[in-house]
Amino acid sequence: MISELANTIFNQAINDYHQFDDIDHPIVNPYEKDSLSHLFYLKNWIDTAQWHMEDVVRNPDITPVEGLSWKRRIDAQNQVRTDMVEFIDGYFLAQYQQVTPSANATVNTESPAWAIDRLSILALKIYHMQEEADRVTASEAHRAQCKAKLEVLLMQRNDLSKSIDELLADIAAGKKYMKVYKQMKMYNDPSLNPVLYKKA
Repeated sequence: MISELANTIFNQAINDYHQFDDIDHPIVNPYEKDSLSHLFYLKNWIDTAQWHMEDVVRNPDITPVEGLSWKRRIDAQNQVRTDMVEFIDGYFLAQYQQVTPSANATVNTESPAWAIDRLSILALKIYHMQEEADRVTASEAHRAQCKAKLEVLLMQRNDLSKSIDELLADIAAGKKYMKVYKQMKMYNDPSLNPVLYKKA
């Protein structure tokens, strides 16, 4: 199952990252470059780095200049994340290009890779909520609250994993078909963001 592979690799990438816990630590992807496993590992590493960037920028003592620098870095990382999702969708499009959809096939509300993107973020939520549920310096009430949230996140991961596997099975069977739209983020494009093109 694709979801089982993804969840396993996401957990591996998160654990590997936290050996160093350094946003700038170079990634060492253990999987062959053209494999889906390689893409999943890279995807989650990108998400993990961005997760920690989001933590840093919320430091109440951060200076405005430093905060703006981190905000721009987060924007750039988010574009990398979006590009990675679209690349994974390209992998699935190629995998199922020989499938002829049935006459009554439907398109899903989101592509497989965007669902996998949510699964990657869920892996991060689960990892960090587990940390909070186990944090000995926190109050008993805090740990209990985080444990309850963790149970919900684990249930959500099970449901989403099942949905992803069902979606891919339906695409393979021709019951659904992929239709991928590029995100076309306008704020990053100097020709589309009026603040940027009016400066030019």
